[in-house]
Amino acid sequence: MASFLTALRRLYLSIYNWTIFIGWFQVLFLALKTLKESDHEHVYNAVEKPLLLAQSAAVLEILHGLVGLVRSPISSTLPQIGSRLYLTWGILWSFPEIRTHILVTSLVISWSITEIIRYSFFGMKEAFGFAPSWHLWLRYSTFLVLYPTGISSEVGLIYFALPYIKASNKYCIRMPNKWNFSFDYFYAAILTLGTYVPGSPHMYRYMLGQRKRALSKSKKE
Repeated sequence: MASFLTALRRLYLSIYNWTIFIGWFQVLFLALKTLKESDHEHVYNAVEKPLLLAQSAAVLEILHGLVGLVRSPISSTLPQIGSRLYLTWGILWSFPEIRTHILVTSLVISWSITEIIRYSFFGMKEAFGFAPSWHLWLRYSTFLVLYPTGISSEVGLIYFALPYIKASNKYCIRMPNKWNFSFDYFYAAILTLGTYVPGSPHMYRYMLGQRKRALSKSKKE
């Protein structure tokens, strides 16, 4: 019974990882194709559907951690996915005015390259039980460049979206109301920006630690 459940788990995770890999590959392909044929202002419109689907599907990774399908700690998975979903739905989807900014292109390319490598790596591990050494190196080294470019793009897009957030009053709850509660999305966005100050260096150090452990382990093997 245990072996059957293990095989079922690996089959599910293989399908999941390769499916999301295809989604992110499509995002990167469409982004590069659009840059070649027109300019950065059209990148978001070209990648919107696969971007929304691929990034939203990452919610399942939180569930995978909660039920023990994977060993990734929720403490690192939740903030990463949460910030990605916030940018995808709370900024880009919610405020069309920001979609033509050049930082959308750097964001999409940074995210997609990172995820293409990550999902194909875990897809290989689940489907075949191993991944080539070069793939391991890419998995734990490309973030050295792509994490700073991705985070910088995220922070920049939230900052440049602030005037549109303030002017729109979207997602705000004003007093008086029956709940006796108010919420201002503009100030929530500023608070979110503030979390990047301690959060980004902490996450970067965490990934450096992961890299050191993963690469040293591969040398021993």
